[in-house]
Amino acid sequence: MAPGLASSAALGVLAVVLGSSCLVALSEDVLQPVNQHGHMYVQNHWRTCGSCATHRTRPWCRSTTTSSSAAAAGCPLAATLSEHSRVLLLERGGLPYRNMSNQQHFTDALADTSPASPAQRFISEDGVVNARARVLGGGSCLNAGFYTRASNDYVRAAGWDTRLVNSSYRWVERALVFRPDVPPWQAALRDALLEAGVTPDNGFTFDHVPGTKIGGTIFDNSGQRHTAADFLRHARPRGLTVFLYATVSRILFRQQEGVPYPVAYGVVFTDPLGVQHRVYLRDGAKNEVILSAGTLGSPQLLMLSGVGPQAHLEAHGIQVLVDQPMVGQGVADNPMNSVFIPSPVPVTLSLVQVVGITRSGSFIEGVSGSEFGIPVSEGARCLARNFGLFSPQTGQLGTLPPKQRTPEALERAAEAMRRLDRRAFRGGFILEKILGPVSSGHIELRSADPRANPAVTFNYFQESEDLERCVHGIQTIERMIQSRAFANFTYANASVESIFTDSANFPVNLLPRHVNDSRTPEQYCRDTVMTIWHYHGGCQVGAVVDDDHRVFGVQRLRVIDSSTFKYSPGTNPQATVMMLGRYMGVKIQAERWRK
Repeated sequence: MAPGLASSAALGVLAVVLGSSCLVALSEDVLQPVNQHGHMYVQNHWRTCGSCATHRTRPWCRSTTTSSSAAAAGCPLAATLSEHSRVLLLERGGLPYRNMSNQQHFTDALADTSPASPAQRFISEDGVVNARARVLGGGSCLNAGFYTRASNDYVRAAGWDTRLVNSSYRWVERALVFRPDVPPWQAALRDALLEAGVTPDNGFTFDHVPGTKIGGTIFDNSGQRHTAADFLRHARPRGLTVFLYATVSRILFRQQEGVPYPVAYGVVFTDPLGVQHRVYLRDGAKNEVILSAGTLGSPQLLMLSGVGPQAHLEAHGIQVLVDQPMVGQGVADNPMNSVFIPSPVPVTLSLVQVVGITRSGSFIEGVSGSEFGIPVSEGARCLARNFGLFSPQTGQLGTLPPKQRTPEALERAAEAMRRLDRRAFRGGFILEKILGPVSSGHIELRSADPRANPAVTFNYFQESEDLERCVHGIQTIERMIQSRAFANFTYANASVESIFTDSANFPVNLLPRHVNDSRTPEQYCRDTVMTIWHYHGGCQVGAVVDDDHRVFGVQRLRVIDSSTFKYSPGTNPQATVMMLGRYMGVKIQAERWRK
């Protein structure tokens, strides 16, 4: 990506705001972020050009391109639109090409709670610790890398064009998806699933079909992560400009003569120096703003811009532009429950490669080599020990009463775990998540600060159907632990009951515990519920946006990301989120040519 902008004759008068990040293309005499090498990488390097100054709230020149965020859907969307448009991407975070690029450092970003972390921690009102991406490429920079498509039924229910869906998946797969080398622990997991009745063996496939399969991964054979940010390398160089550390605070609307609804005409964002800027769209019906800020960010930005439930906006002193009661509703997170299986032998590090798709509505996966008690060396310095999914460093300490869950208590718990014998952390996790889910909640603003996390309630297991699916998943894991296929990776004297009891005592959430030795599967599901970061909803199709992802009640504004989903697609959603960015980019291009 070269930092230059296309000439004024170039196509493209779109504006897309994705998450707290946003793509915006401008005319050539606007602020241009550069570093000493001239790359489009913003840290603290901003300069003025022409008549545009960096004084607070000083408007930028009018834009002639696309504005969008740099999330898992936003990057392929921006790359696609840049083929015939000019795009400026505003991303509230930084680049993903650091330690997080290697699977050895998978847990490091999630355990990092600093303001500069690529993972912004939040705790749902349910008491489950979670994270949202704050980095170019979104969740693809933080997740376990598993790649698998949505089911055919899901695609049909969404009303998508099957041919374009499949070609969009293939476009994603050519760029950054690999077939994993399956180590012995993952092979044993696959065989244990088959022995436990999750059949047939579907081999290696991206397709969502019942049974056990090996899926794709965005980690290459050397363990390096390939993220959605990589799509930007395929963008037209003069069609795309990227600003990092730029936080979008609201969308600008105006009333236009002869138009019945408010019209989006720009965005407001803050640069890393705290200076506020405005970006305006050029006039023309083809220009639009596209939110791709994710499940938390897109509803939050709509509400901060005056589009949302009237009473809630007024309570925060926000002028109501459109009373849209469904903004922030229907938010759901697929509950995940895991079991740690200590191994008598060393286990190779592996993230998710195998999945069992049961007919009862649960999905079984695993990660191995979880020797979290072992420090990781990086050059001359030694990184602090962290404990991944069960780390007190992420704020998960459900064994203490709420008032005792102080930062000091978290550090004491982490220190106690650091002193444990490294063999106590040798092994892997078998985890299950459920289809759907049926249970859902909502998002509300805590404040008018776009950097602050909104309040999120997921209502895990509120509906009995979700709990039944979890129980079936736990029972499948019990059979897997006792299988012949998994015998080499379990201690002969370890009972299923003791393994589940030990796992139930890990501090995985902030929920009050039921301290007893005889937990039912139902109680285990409730006590050990965690996130697998597959949350979605808040701007659902049919409720907040139409089938073309245009926001009801306003013009020149779309939402394209996971917030538009009613249910999570497939066993892991990242393939479909990235596909959606490409899919909608192609559709928008075709629309523009027809007009």
